[in-house]
Amino acid sequence: MITKNIKYASLALCLTVALPAAAQIETGTDSLVNVAFRKVAQDDVLGGVSSINYRELMKKNYNTYSLDNMQGYVAGFTGAGLWGLEGSSDYSSDNVPNGMLVLIDGVPRAANNVKPDEIEDITFLKGAQAVVLYGSRAAKGVVLITTKRGQVTDGLHVNVRANTGWAVAKSYPEYLGSAEYMTLYNEARLNDGMDALYSQEDIYNTATGLNPYRYPNVNFYSSDFIKKSYNRSDVTAEIEGGNDRAKFYANVSYYRQGDFRNFGEAENNFVDRFNVRGNVDMKIKNFITAFVNANATYYNSRGTNGAGFWSQAATMRPNRISPLIPLSYLDENAVAAKTMLAASNNIINGCFLAGSQTDRTNVFADMYSAGYNTWTSRQFQFDAGVNVDLGSLLKGLSFHALVGVDYATTYSTSFNNTYATYEPTWSTYNGQDVIVALNNHETKDEKSGVQNISGSTDNQMIAFNAHFDYNRTFNDVHNVSAIAVVNGWQQTVSGVYHKLSNANLGFQASYNYAKKYYADLAIAAPWSARLPEGHRAGVSPSFTLGWNIAKERFMESQSIFDELKISASYSDLKTDLGINDYYMYLANYQSGGWWDWNGETGHSAVQSKRGGNDDFTYLHRKEFSVSLHAALLKRALTADFSFFTNKITGGIITASNQMPSYFKVYYPESSFLPYINFNEDSRTGFDLALNYKKDFGKDFGMGLLVILSGEIFGNVDKYLPLQHLLLI
Repeated sequence: MITKNIKYASLALCLTVALPAAAQIETGTDSLVNVAFRKVAQDDVLGGVSSINYRELMKKNYNTYSLDNMQGYVAGFTGAGLWGLEGSSDYSSDNVPNGMLVLIDGVPRAANNVKPDEIEDITFLKGAQAVVLYGSRAAKGVVLITTKRGQVTDGLHVNVRANTGWAVAKSYPEYLGSAEYMTLYNEARLNDGMDALYSQEDIYNTATGLNPYRYPNVNFYSSDFIKKSYNRSDVTAEIEGGNDRAKFYANVSYYRQGDFRNFGEAENNFVDRFNVRGNVDMKIKNFITAFVNANATYYNSRGTNGAGFWSQAATMRPNRISPLIPLSYLDENAVAAKTMLAASNNIINGCFLAGSQTDRTNVFADMYSAGYNTWTSRQFQFDAGVNVDLGSLLKGLSFHALVGVDYATTYSTSFNNTYATYEPTWSTYNGQDVIVALNNHETKDEKSGVQNISGSTDNQMIAFNAHFDYNRTFNDVHNVSAIAVVNGWQQTVSGVYHKLSNANLGFQASYNYAKKYYADLAIAAPWSARLPEGHRAGVSPSFTLGWNIAKERFMESQSIFDELKISASYSDLKTDLGINDYYMYLANYQSGGWWDWNGETGHSAVQSKRGGNDDFTYLHRKEFSVSLHAALLKRALTADFSFFTNKITGGIITASNQMPSYFKVYYPESSFLPYINFNEDSRTGFDLALNYKKDFGKDFGMGLLVILSGEIFGNVDKYLPLQHLLLI
């Protein structure tokens, strides 16, 4: 059975009026675009690639996160994935990543490891042919983030920028008042043939609002608990300079932001980050250059302990409790109640914490008295690389290598307090409501003053790649290039026994005749320890053909096109994305047993929990794509269109529906069902980007960007012949 669904269809419009002209999307034959392990001319990119000049973008648009709003600039990027292939892309968590690969200066890192003002450009590698050299981990697309580098200047250039702003909620939910809630709740009970729960007297007293402490009417979104806005401020200093021998770029920045909540410990909630980045480029010899990058980040996030305020705002009934009750409501003769409160650590603005038998703790009391916690992250990142021109050995040959090392530690510190809430007993004397007794339900009221440390992690990333590049032009028309790559990285994650790894070899050979006819062949050889021996190595081929129609003689004289290029590609990428654990191919047995009712006799057993599968292998991303790039009106208007159809085959499932039912029993719980490569996810889609830029004189320009993306996907359920299943 095949089901077809529209997964997404999006239209984005971006109009910019800028000084100078807008330059969000790289265009023109002279522009260099970062692709896998190298830069190529924009004119030689064969589809499935989009590039953003982020330095120019930040002059016109302020972002606080590196990938903010990129789906409005890049066709085929949804914000969570490329061409609809979504999943977790965080390579710094305990979770195995299964989404797009994010590389910062060539090293796998989380996208939030770099701030927008540090970025030079971002390239989105969407097509399978564009990512093949990165191996298994790149099968759902790659985002290349390149940080700024120093320029040759006539002195030291310092740029200091400060920003401040307020986050303002567009609107808050209209909270249902207690009287309305009680009335509707009674109506619902009566409709079900039940008695009303709330008396008309209670509903009336609640509606009048004369004593909201005895008859609570709590609105989570009132000004008592929520501010209309909170502030975020940052300051950044950029320093760069150098000459033809050595150049450097440095970025020092700090930001801090507050919280919407304005009561209790939440009033002091904050997030702050201090960051230092330095990039240095050196010319060692005429044929040798080297670079060093370093980054240190200190991040803190302070929050309150206890129940989540926003989740409770959606579920907690408004008539449950009054968060704080003034001491003035205590009857003069309530000696026991006064003695009880005299020992409390939590008298807040002349009020005590209210509670009940069922609400001994509550979200408001948590905010006031449960204490607070601070999550702290410390990151250090270091890269070093070398580029060697080997033209003296073979014209057009060069060597490049990169080593990256990341260290990250996180931990939480907290003050965890216990507190007592007090359930009041109300009475009315001379028309006045008073509290005649309190019940704390024997809960403790303590502030230990002890700072607790928890959640400590210590992660390490080591990355390495090296490649030989060959670029040569023969007789001015035969352009030949090739790259041979060894690439790998490994991450050690606290609490995870196996290291997260990626390793692959890669080779790509490209040829074009007079920048008119293109052919490209790429092959990667991934290796994965998640597969059984004999299946750990794979081969991922990709082949692309391109035709620059604008270069043809019949187009050159009368055509309105400055560029008109079409390309088509087929790829079959092997990936272990979706194989979320090690040894999934092995049978799993464990000791078990059962006992009779009187417990005097027992029976031990060895139970099968999972069957084995020696044919367990890679998932495949099989993709065919066609891309069209056009430039008109002296390259003022550009259009980029891509159509793709792909299948991810061999998805991992437990064969519960594909095998006979007697392969699994529920008591004693045993199973011989293995994990098998069976599932299939197919999708067809397109994306279109229209970009118009026009300069009106030297200092004024405007731009219009239109993004249109859509995807139809189909999930395929199929049934294998029983004969084949029994052989697995």
